[in-house]
Amino acid sequence: MSRPGPAPDSRPVDEGRPSHESGPPSDRTAFARPEPTRSEPTRTEPSPPVLPRFPGPQDVVRLVGEGLVLREWSAGDAPALPALFDDPDVARFTPLASPFDEAAGRAYLARAAESRAARRRVQLAVTTDGGAPLGEALLFTASDDPFAVEAGYVIGPRHRGQGLAVRALRLATEYAFGGLGACRVLLRIVVGNEASDAVARSAGFSLTGEAPISTGTALLRTWHREARRAVGT
Repeated sequence: MSRPGPAPDSRPVDEGRPSHESGPPSDRTAFARPEPTRSEPTRTEPSPPVLPRFPGPQDVVRLVGEGLVLREWSAGDAPALPALFDDPDVARFTPLASPFDEAAGRAYLARAAESRAARRRVQLAVTTDGGAPLGEALLFTASDDPFAVEAGYVIGPRHRGQGLAVRALRLATEYAFGGLGACRVLLRIVVGNEASDAVARSAGFSLTGEAPISTGTALLRTWHREARRAVGT
């Protein structure tokens, strides 16, 4: 759970003297040897970074991979949310308070829909087949880095221990890079949340080394993963 080689030498190759040079010196034809030339290595300027672009309300996001299907929430998912989010660890390490009942679930999904329409967030139910939700993976704008996307994840207590968080985070991160155009993905994890730290490492994230961020009630450490860039860019 997280808060939310140089260019080849182009000089001519001497393949041996022409055969007519075997005659007497007076019969030889003079050939001017061209000056050797060297081509300068071509450097490709790095592409300028672009701002991440979240999908519009008309776009349907459905991510398939890692043995999972990450799908968008629907209003019909509200009854399933208390079993996922009404948990002491969720309340301790995320902004989701406990108790979390069905009414809280409806309000949560309504806020998610508003943020989705405003193109600020993508919140996806973690499933194995597109059906019953087992948790959530979310991506949202990073307030302190316009070229980054922040990620978060929650797995319901009954579904932990199956590698769902790592797989969901990897899948969502690849979408952040390839689908949203993010240069980097950030995680903010509460100090002491060792299980979430392990998820971040397994998904390819590393600590930034920045000082922890205080929320007033918790300290958050920042993890990051950079987009892979093509060779020469």
